[in-house]
Amino acid sequence: MADYKRWYDHDPLLMEVMELLRNFQDDLRDQAEIFLTKIEDHVGKEAIDAFYEKVKPLDGKRWYDQDPVLAKAVELLRVVPQNIQRQAAQNFLDSLKAQGITTDIIKQNLDN
Repeated sequence: MADYKRWYDHDPLLMEVMELLRNFQDDLRDQAEIFLTKIEDHVGKEAIDAFYEKVKPLDGKRWYDQDPVLAKAVELLRVVPQNIQRQAAQNFLDSLKAQGITTDIIKQNLDN
């Protein structure tokens, strides 16, 4: 089995979503907020907040640690089973596509 540096490196779909979030944090923050809201609807906001307090890093050096919404969404994505990670990543990309935002458009913006 290959050694992975980051928790999402094992899956190209997760890598794509994480790169999109990294490069377009402000633009995609709303999508992360929707993701959190859907999870909160199932388990409750208090449960999410309590979970995040237990897992958030003390140093906050990762790029997504600077925004509490992104940090919570990414941490939740990190700890769920791989099949759920993949499904959530695909749902994220599908919701972008439904809004007319494709990865091709995003990649073009990166190149400009």
